[in-house]
Amino acid sequence: MDLARPDLRPDPSLSRDEMESLQREVAAAATFDDEHGLTPDAVAVDGATSLGDGLPPARDGPQERLDTGPASGNDHDPDAPVVVGVDQAFLTDRDDAPDAAVSAAVAFRDGDVVEYASATTPLSIPYVPGLLAFREGEPILAALDRLDAGPDLLACDGSGRIHFREAGLATHVGVLRDVPSVGVAKRLLCGEPDEPTDERLEGWRTPIRADDSVTTAEPGTAIGHALQSRQYPNSRRVNPLYVSPGHRVSAATATGLVKALCAGYKLPEPTRFADAHADAAKRDAE
Repeated sequence: MDLARPDLRPDPSLSRDEMESLQREVAAAATFDDEHGLTPDAVAVDGATSLGDGLPPARDGPQERLDTGPASGNDHDPDAPVVVGVDQAFLTDRDDAPDAAVSAAVAFRDGDVVEYASATTPLSIPYVPGLLAFREGEPILAALDRLDAGPDLLACDGSGRIHFREAGLATHVGVLRDVPSVGVAKRLLCGEPDEPTDERLEGWRTPIRADDSVTTAEPGTAIGHALQSRQYPNSRRVNPLYVSPGHRVSAATATGLVKALCAGYKLPEPTRFADAHADAAKRDAE
């Protein structure tokens, strides 16, 4: 697929200063308001699927794994929005250092998987906090290019606006493809929550606000939310997710969409499946 902003493609050969300058351009090109027709009900996944026996077959469209059982047979809405989750695993060299990314994209429609895709691409730079898109952006684009289904919403395992320059992985990829996107991170990269996040009940959320570490936003700007997507009833040990808009989605709406995509597990189903698919594709590549 042609990129909407090829001039903003993450080039790992740039210097750090050049990368950070490019990210500021990405943030300026991003829209952190709602420019979509999505609602939580339209993207919701109602039932969690155990992956203990492997990934389920895609309901329709291309798939990369053998069927593990019959399709559900339920009636589905062919016009429901497509939500694509992306994640990665890594192949290592002889010194056990990562040297290739196995990127996975899993498309959901009306609560079920409709397509799996993956791509294996070389890694050019090591992980640097705040510069993840320059390491993983191109591999993710390669996996997305292998999907027949075009995403109405992209869910990335990583930050969006919760970023030092408001240009995390979800923002960078969302702007490049000009698709609504959200970032779902397991750790807080920057910013400050309005309230302490420890031991919160399932469904709890609080804004994450820009602090001095966010150089492109006014201090106090809501750049995302901490969302307690799952919790144990008798031992509140599960940490929250950190949800932020990537592109064409507001901070409030991003959290509502991600909550609707969670179906009993901590992670939303599209990124949980993408994580499992990346691991499966890695095993096949080894």
